Amino acid sequence: MASKKSKKKKTPAVDPNSRTICRNRRARHDYEIVEELECGIVLTGSEVKSIRDNKVTIDEGFARIQNGELWLINCDIAEYPQATYLNHERRRERKLLLKRREFRKFAESAGHDGMTLIPLSMYFTRGLVKVTIGAARGRKKYDQRDKLKSNQARRTMQEAMRKKY
Repeated sequence: MASKKSKKKKTPAVDPNSRTICRNRRARHDYEIVEELECGIVLTGSEVKSIRDNKVTIDEGFARIQNGELWLINCDIAEYPQATYLNHERRRERKLLLKRREFRKFAESAGHDGMTLIPLSMYFTRGLVKVTIGAARGRKKYDQRDKLKSNQARRTMQEAMRKKY
C-alpha cells in the first residue's frame, strides 16, 4: 500500500522579535511627508526593556541635525521600574544611526525652508530597534480639510464600485 503524504500548507514564520512598537498617527495628518528613512537608534539596556513593554511615545518627538549627526529629541521612553540606579532619563537626546551616504542625501532634502524631521514609527527588526524618520512640510488647516474631503470621496467611490460588482 502506498502511504498518503499529507499536504500541509506552510505558514510563513513570524519573527517574535519583529513588531511595531508605536506609530505617530498625527504626523500624516499634520504634515505632508516628502521622504522617509529608516534609522537605527542608540539606546541603553533599560530603554530597550521599557520599549519592549511598549512604554514609549514619539508623538511630540522630532529629529535635528547637529554636528553632522542626526539626533532624536523629545521622544519619551518611560523609566524601567526594575532598573534601579542604572535607569535612564526619559526625554534625553538619542543618536540615530544611518549610513553617511543616506545622511547626506536626507540632510539635503531636510535642509530646505519649512521642512522638519519627524519620527513616523518605531519598531523591532530582528531584535533591533529601528525608527522611521520623515522629512515633512507642515500643512495648513485648509490643506488638512481638503485632504480629508478627498479621502472621503475616494472611499465613497471605492465602496460604490464594490457594491456594483
